[in-house]
Amino acid sequence: MTIADIESTALHAFGPRGPLSATTLAILMHDDVAHRRDAMVGACRAAVLSSDDVTTDEDIQFTLFLLYASSYGSLEWIDAGWEWHPALIEARGILESAFEAALRRRVEVPDSPEPKASAIAQALFDLTAPSPGPSLSRFLAKEATLEQAREFLIHRSIYTLREADPHSWAIPRLTGRPKAALVEIQSDEYGGGRPERVHAEIFARTMRGARLDSTYGAYADVVPAVTFAAQNAMSMFGLNRRLVGAIVGHLAAFEMTSSLPNRSYGDAFRRLGFESEVTDYFDEHVEADAVHEQIAAHDLAGALGEQRPELVPDIMFGAAACLALDDLGADHMRTAFEAGRSSLRAEEGFAS
Repeated sequence: MTIADIESTALHAFGPRGPLSATTLAILMHDDVAHRRDAMVGACRAAVLSSDDVTTDEDIQFTLFLLYASSYGSLEWIDAGWEWHPALIEARGILESAFEAALRRRVEVPDSPEPKASAIAQALFDLTAPSPGPSLSRFLAKEATLEQAREFLIHRSIYTLREADPHSWAIPRLTGRPKAALVEIQSDEYGGGRPERVHAEIFARTMRGARLDSTYGAYADVVPAVTFAAQNAMSMFGLNRRLVGAIVGHLAAFEMTSSLPNRSYGDAFRRLGFESEVTDYFDEHVEADAVHEQIAAHDLAGALGEQRPELVPDIMFGAAACLALDDLGADHMRTAFEAGRSSLRAEEGFAS
């Protein structure tokens, strides 16, 4: 399957990936009264019990993506009335509980530093320090084909066309110095008052410049569970007040590992012949995130841990989860690219 094949299909007609997402789509698309609480909750429990790995489970991660999309309003065909429907909230809670447990088993979390801003910031810099070895950004910069570079944009579109939104859920849950730091970061993400500089809009121009559809969700039917998992973790951390430490740690790690890879991504698209319409997004993040990482480490995560010491373990968990999920998605792409095959899902029957 090539990207040209995807573009010739009905981009917004999502297909189920198993019994759970089939039930979810029946509710969201058709308001099927027969598939409400009992069927939805039962399908969630069955999916969790039968899953070998919730983090990479196509049916579960796609369903979580759909349920979170109801809160974001990112998929316009989902009626706003579903956001707080008791059946869907109960279902989401079942899936979140399983997903969080899976992440806590999977992720290696370093020991918690003492609850001082400087110690927390240093622990985060240690955790996010660049490591040697193969990386997706280096592969793209030096070896990726045009088709592979465009696939990379398709994966990134699931988060980046809504960039910053998952982390913004934390704003009303913070006070004082951490709140001010988060607002400062998010203001830059949202263009600092200039609509054309909103990062999601800059990325939309990147996609259009690469001859891709910039409509949110246009490629949701072809990305694998690992791509959804990274986005779903952000949504889960952001939407659950008890996980405010995790969303703050996630953002810190996200900002602290952004600048260098984005330089390589920009170089990759320049090597492939693209100009500023496509590379602007990556070039913007080389400079912006070099500043953001300091704010996120010291004034956001560090200050929050100092203000609320009980959140330090979750700050470190959120940061480690960010790195683990980013590595999972990047390894999936790089392994596929190096083998000369698509990183997207195959057509019906869908191999990830």
